[in-house]
Amino acid sequence: MDPRPLYLRTLDQLETVFAKVTPADLDRPTPCTEYDLRALLGHVIGGIHRIAYIGEGGRALDISPNVDRVDDTDWSGALDRARARAVTAWADDAKLDRIVEVPWGEMPGRMAMVGYVMEAVTHTWDIAQAVALDAALDEELALISLDMAQKALPAERSREGLPFGPLQAVPADANGYARLAAWLGRAV
Repeated sequence: MDPRPLYLRTLDQLETVFAKVTPADLDRPTPCTEYDLRALLGHVIGGIHRIAYIGEGGRALDISPNVDRVDDTDWSGALDRARARAVTAWADDAKLDRIVEVPWGEMPGRMAMVGYVMEAVTHTWDIAQAVALDAALDEELALISLDMAQKALPAERSREGLPFGPLQAVPADANGYARLAAWLGRAV
């Protein structure tokens, strides 16, 4: 599987969500409780730069996933610049099979990118919750990411030392985003 089209869809959705953020929103809390909205936006942009850096041949832990500072009125511009870098870094098909180093280990580039799809989809939901976004999010991206999360982080696996809380309960009819958020330990 080539995860680049999924990653681009994820970034398209992030662009829509970022466009809804105003400077007045930036101090709001998010479901990703370690970050307020400003810090989460920086973390998301940093994550895009990190996967770009990996595609450029760098090691994940050599670059911080957090952005030092973005002008509070230019979050969409910062996202556009990070996206352009990631697209360029992963344009060569051969990079998908090259072994890369990510924070959770060494693996083929395509698998690393899958992890960044899941992260970006999850944080898209976090941001949407913080700004009370009423636009529908791409349910298919949530279900794909939930499947990835369940394979990478089975319910019976210890979460100690990982950036995920304990599994949370959700109603049987919860949408894919609520199920993904709950799987990763967020209160829904």
